[in-house]
Amino acid sequence: MENVGVFIPIIALMIPIVAIWTKHQQKLAEMNIQSTAQATAEQAAQYASKVQQLEDRVKVLERIVTDKGYDVATQIEALRDQRRVDETGSGVPLDMAKRENV
Repeated sequence: MENVGVFIPIIALMIPIVAIWTKHQQKLAEMNIQSTAQATAEQAAQYASKVQQLEDRVKVLERIVTDKGYDVATQIEALRDQRRVDETGSGVPLDMAKRENV
């Protein structure tokens, strides 16, 4: 029974130490939550920026296709047809079939 009397002051001194340690752990957890939230917000902002850039690029591509898409294809085909007709000119003909020397 006499040994129990020694533990009472030790327990009395440990209570504030445990309280301080618990408060410190709580502050560390709050700081961790704040830093995680900040990092997540930064990643969300970067993601939103990338999405906006991609949307802008798609708008430009849609404009190109709808404004002049068919016109460009027609011009390319016209150039191909012109090269087929002009066999005496320089360049490689588009039809790559072997031709017999005459």
